[in-house]
Amino acid sequence: MADDRINTEHNQEDVAFLEKELRHISGIIKQRGRQILNAYTITPPQFVALQWLLELGDMTIGDLSTKMYLAFSTTTDLIDRMERSELVQRVRDEQDRRVVRIHLLAEGERIIEEVIDKRQQYLKDILGQFNEKEVANLSILLEKLHQEMKKN
Repeated sequence: MADDRINTEHNQEDVAFLEKELRHISGIIKQRGRQILNAYTITPPQFVALQWLLELGDMTIGDLSTKMYLAFSTTTDLIDRMERSELVQRVRDEQDRRVVRIHLLAEGERIIEEVIDKRQQYLKDILGQFNEKEVANLSILLEKLHQEMKKN
């Protein structure tokens, strides 16, 4: 029977291999995403901002800056350009008029959903080389890895 105990002392070669594979996978996904974005009028940073807004809803520029690891001024410029393209709009908070939230507009939502659909189709095509059990195991392990990373 396999030993299911947690091993805190993993082999350095295994860790190095996993880090390299994850880095390469991330790079391929990013490159494919940029190829898909070429058909749209948004930049990669705008895509990331739209993703956060779709996932989390309205947020302040400060919150978005933090999520994107960008300077406040850089995020403000990004929002200005997206507002001119009618992807987002600034909305005053009903409870506190001093607070301005960024709201995702229909065109921004349409673009982000189309791009994500195309990215998911790409992944689906790749996963066609895997059987159901492999996909299920990969899903479980990636979710576990993600959850552990969020703790640190």
